[in-house]
Amino acid sequence: MDPRLLKELNAARQARKAAVLVTSLDDGCSRLVIEGETIEGGLGLEVTERLRSGKSGSVEIDGRPHFLNVYLPPPRIVVIGAVHISQALYPMARIAGFDLTIIDPRTAFATAERFTGADLVADWPEDALKARPLDGYTALVALTHDPKIDDYPIAAALKSGCFYVGALGSRKTHGKRVERLKAEGFGDGEIARISAPIGLDIGAATPGEIAVAILADIIQAFRRRELAQEEARG
Repeated sequence: MDPRLLKELNAARQARKAAVLVTSLDDGCSRLVIEGETIEGGLGLEVTERLRSGKSGSVEIDGRPHFLNVYLPPPRIVVIGAVHISQALYPMARIAGFDLTIIDPRTAFATAERFTGADLVADWPEDALKARPLDGYTALVALTHDPKIDDYPIAAALKSGCFYVGALGSRKTHGKRVERLKAEGFGDGEIARISAPIGLDIGAATPGEIAVAILADIIQAFRRRELAQEEARG
């Protein structure tokens, strides 16, 4: 790879930005497309689809063969609340290919014995997220039922463009949450991004079933997410 392109790619990966290396199979010339760049025509459509699927491969664009090498930041899930649902969600998320971090300031819940091998942070979200900010390749899952713990990361997730924001609680609980978010200046469109009650509606009742519904909802949101290219064209 051209040293200049390699430097640009490494910078994008360091910043957790998606990129596609487009190489002409006719002459070997390459260009790097960073998510968010406006690319017209067939190439733009193909890059958008590859960014959504994460799959590299060869394709013919405008009658010429190309190879598109896709580099996506590892998708991750940040769970607020070291609860029973989190215990079930953690191993399933790993199987599905997601890194997962659990944050909970309640040290009685956030213990290594309850979450063996998990990336567990026994701290307030306000402090924990300073070290690892949320971004567009992060799903935020709020599970504590406590506004003092959940509200800050939910607001941070909306501001940072997380591809998924979900919160546990009844419709009544969410109604009160909506009032608090509006008081902070969030509009109806932003608040509507929150999946609440959380997870796909599969009639889940147990912590394990709710974890399945949440993970399915996250996967659906990730594979159907609106990309920066589409936002730029819109």
